[in-house]
Amino acid sequence: MAQKPSIPKGTRDFGPQETAERNYIFDTIRRVFLTHGYSQIETPSMENLSTLLGKYGEEGDKLLFRILNSGDAFAGVDFEKPLTSQVCEKGLRYDLTVPFARFVVQHQNEIGFPFKRFQIQPVWRADRPQKGRYREFYQCDADAIGSNSQLCELELVQIIDEVFDRLGIRVALKINNRKVLAGLAEICGAPDKVVDITVAIDKLDKIGLDAVKEELLGKGLSAQAIATLEPILQLNGSNEQKIAVMRSQMAQSPTGLKGLDELEELVGFIGKAGVKIAYEIDLSLARGLNYYTGAIFEVKALDWEIGSISGGGRYDNLTGIFGLPNMSGVGISFGADRIYDVLKGLGKFPGDLGYSARILFANMGISEVEYLLPVASALRRKGVAVEIYPDPAKLKKQFDYADRKGIGFLSITGGDEVAAGTVQFKNLATGEQKSFAKDDLESILAFINK
Repeated sequence: MAQKPSIPKGTRDFGPQETAERNYIFDTIRRVFLTHGYSQIETPSMENLSTLLGKYGEEGDKLLFRILNSGDAFAGVDFEKPLTSQVCEKGLRYDLTVPFARFVVQHQNEIGFPFKRFQIQPVWRADRPQKGRYREFYQCDADAIGSNSQLCELELVQIIDEVFDRLGIRVALKINNRKVLAGLAEICGAPDKVVDITVAIDKLDKIGLDAVKEELLGKGLSAQAIATLEPILQLNGSNEQKIAVMRSQMAQSPTGLKGLDELEELVGFIGKAGVKIAYEIDLSLARGLNYYTGAIFEVKALDWEIGSISGGGRYDNLTGIFGLPNMSGVGISFGADRIYDVLKGLGKFPGDLGYSARILFANMGISEVEYLLPVASALRRKGVAVEIYPDPAKLKKQFDYADRKGIGFLSITGGDEVAAGTVQFKNLATGEQKSFAKDDLESILAFINK
């Protein structure tokens, strides 16, 4: 008995309509990236594990897909030692930022700085599949590296604003700064616990305050330290009010005050740039990736329940891990798969996506097809998508094919039309039907484009 075909959990097939809709997302984001001067690059699907490990924190390392070495991977293995490091030297990329940092270091003599690049490629994470969370998904990243200026952060906020405006999705942008989080760890007397604090409070929206407090207790924070953190994580008010309160709280933390200075400057830039989306400082925003050092961002859809659909931040020394220190960068990533789910759920995709052809030439026989071949070629040269039905089937079958594919015009050209040197076209939406001279492309185009 033949095995029932299937795909791995956390992955998806996309048919022609879905692919057209995804391309709509990619093309929209790509156009915005290009208008801001970002250049496109691509990196391999797999990287050396030495490139990936240790860049995403302990939890991130657990989610890396490791690739078994080719050939007899287990030859000469010492089974008394951990197997993974002996039989796996490569892994599927977890994100696009770490491979980008590797790319910058490897190609530093070929590129100029600041270097602004974007990538639209798939990434893989060995996560538990659930709504809005997949094991294979696309990211659309833009990064600027080689400048400390927060004008780079502003530009990414403007890109977020433009992308979601073009896609018709209402979103809210949350902003924080990892230096502020480091300051929080200092003022609660646990500067060595900044990673534990960051990982825990990054889950605040998902698991709630009580669960976060339990996790912090489990990580060794005292009840007093958690009591210091709690009102800050729930701080309300305007951006200016939040910064003012935090300045008084962090008077003894130079790192925290530096982060507040950066937040204040960035919020000022955003206000003067005329950004339309709603934005706020959220002191509970942490973003779990270890390489962030400054501003951090997260974007959520307002009209559809799903996790963040975009996020990013500033990283000061990611390239230093690969031998190029003092190269600060900042980036943003759009989660194309979640954006797809939002657009699908809200019915926001344009209605004419996925139509593979404007015209179907019915197949009435070999002589009629040979007569139509130069007409079809001429229309294609004019940019019109054209199909010729491959078999001389019954007309009902050919009509059904056009209807199923959403083709708007059908040409039924038989022996009489061939003898008269004409071509007949029918608008399948209105029923209007007209005949034209075979070479009268101008009139044919006017008919199908009116």
